[in-house]
Amino acid sequence: MSTPVTDRVRSEAVGGAPIRAIPVRHYGQWVCAAVAVTLAGLLFWSIGTNPAIQWPVVGEYLFNENILSGALVTLQLTVLAMLIGVVGGVVLAVMRLSSNPVLSALSAAYLWVFRGTPVLVQIVLWFNLALIFPRLGFGPVSADTNELISAFGAALLALALNEAAYMAEIVRGGILSVDSGQNEASQALGLTRAQAMRRIILPQAMRVIVPPTGNEVITMLKTTALVAVIGAKDLFTEAQYFGQNNFTTFEMLLVASFWYLVLTSALAVLQSRLERRFARGVGPGSAPRDGVARRLLGGVASRRSTIRTPEGTPA
Repeated sequence: MSTPVTDRVRSEAVGGAPIRAIPVRHYGQWVCAAVAVTLAGLLFWSIGTNPAIQWPVVGEYLFNENILSGALVTLQLTVLAMLIGVVGGVVLAVMRLSSNPVLSALSAAYLWVFRGTPVLVQIVLWFNLALIFPRLGFGPVSADTNELISAFGAALLALALNEAAYMAEIVRGGILSVDSGQNEASQALGLTRAQAMRRIILPQAMRVIVPPTGNEVITMLKTTALVAVIGAKDLFTEAQYFGQNNFTTFEMLLVASFWYLVLTSALAVLQSRLERRFARGVGPGSAPRDGVARRLLGGVASRRSTIRTPEGTPA
């Protein structure tokens, strides 16, 4: 069954005469598209020509030094929180899948706490940790909590530890997506559980882990706006500061939205490239690229083919 892609498709008929195929015209789709484009145009026109919006202020603060500094802090929080979250998520996922009931229970308890409470509450809790622990450490080896955990530090701790809980489930799903025979084959080759996880299981699970992880990075970038409640000097904090002082709240929100769109667009491009990289060799009619396991299993097969019976003939 084929679908015509041109206005005219010729094929051989019984009498040799060409057949003219007329494609089905989807008038409803064109009408809906025209309505959507019209409404979007009216929306942008009403915003662009609204006299209540001070567009010169938007242009003035778009590349303001403090705004750019806040965007850099937002990017730093995103990258650091995701790095810590990914590493912590892998550890928690392995603990959750462990046969040791203590490790599995500890991982489940961590996920229960950090996924069960809002990240905004966690940010405020870390920022106010000095209320219950004025000093951190033991005896002479201790320091003031407020000096150790700044606003940036509290924001990073809250975002990273919260992200680790969500990444644990993503990594666990990726590990479970790998055929169990891969693990059995690696154990048959004498690999330890850690070696099999690092060399065989995780590389194959990456094609399942990368897409949701990319979404988590973009979500993390937007979630950093919550740290404005503790004054962490991120993009939203700086935009909010100028908006309140200059009575240009809406204009500064537009400035912040512009930079969030720029950063998320860049991350989306990076995500698509990573997905294509890890999805190579995986598609309709193709098998996953488990090159490591295949080479190892091939080595076993080659060794078995060289085993000879006592009479000297191949086994």
